[in-house]
Amino acid sequence: SVSFPHYTTFPSIGTASEIGRPDFDTPEYIKQAANRALAQGKVHYTSNFGLMDLRQAIADKLKRENNIDYKPSEVLVTVGLSEAVFAVLATILEEGDEILVPDPGWLNYVNVPHLLGAVPVPYLLREESGYQIDLDEIRSKITGRTRAIVIITPSNPTGGVLAEDVLKELAEIAVANDLMVISDEVYERLVYGGAKHISIASLPGMKERTILINGFSKAFAMTGWRLGYACGPQAIIEQMTKIHQYAIMCAPTTS
Repeated sequence: SVSFPHYTTFPSIGTASEIGRPDFDTPEYIKQAANRALAQGKVHYTSNFGLMDLRQAIADKLKRENNIDYKPSEVLVTVGLSEAVFAVLATILEEGDEILVPDPGWLNYVNVPHLLGAVPVPYLLREESGYQIDLDEIRSKITGRTRAIVIITPSNPTGGVLAEDVLKELAEIAVANDLMVISDEVYERLVYGGAKHISIASLPGMKERTILINGFSKAFAMTGWRLGYACGPQAIIEQMTKIHQYAIMCAPTTS
C-alpha cells in the first residue's frame, strides 16, 4: 500500500487562494494566430519537446530579455507552468530528499514533493523585509538531504521581487552546497514601482544548476491555453521530457 501525506501536515504554508490570472482577455493578435493555426491544420502531435520554432523563440527571448544563453535542446515546452513544476520535481527529487520552499508560496511546491515522498522545508518571506529571502535562515535549514531551493520572483502571492544582491548571495549558497535552484519566473512582466526582475540563471555559474520555469498565462492572460516551458541543463531537460512524454505526450499544438 502507498500512503500520500496531505498538505495539512505542513500547516505553516498558507492555504488562502485566488484566481491566478490577469483581469483582461487574451490579446486579439494571439487569438488570430490560433485561428490561423487551426485553419492551417496545426492540430496534430508535435515533438515531445515542443515545436522547434517555439523552442528557438523562447531561447531568443531569454537571451534578449534575460541575458541567458540557452539552446533549443535546453528548452522543454510544457502544458502550463504547473506541468513544468511536476516534471522538474519528479526528476530531481527522491524519497526523503528535502527541498526549500517559500512561505507563503504556491502550494504546488509543497504538495508535489509530498506526493513524491520528499520533504518541503519552508523558509519565511516577511513583509517587513520587503519579502526578501532571509539568507541566514536558508543556511540554517540546509541539511545533508537538501536537494534544491525554490524561488518565485516576482512572487506568488506576495508580489515581492528578489533584489540582485540577495540573488547573488543565494547563488553563492547554492554553489557552496551543490544545490539546484528552481526559479519560477512566470510573473516576470508584472513588476511595478521601478522594481527590476533578474533571473538567477543569468548570474555566473548558475545556468548549470538552475531550472528556469516560465509560461504565457500571466503576461498574456493565456491561463486556459496551457502553455509553459522549462529551461536548464540538457541532461536534466532530457530526463524531464521522459516524464512529460509518458504523462502528457506534448503541449497543445494550436497554442
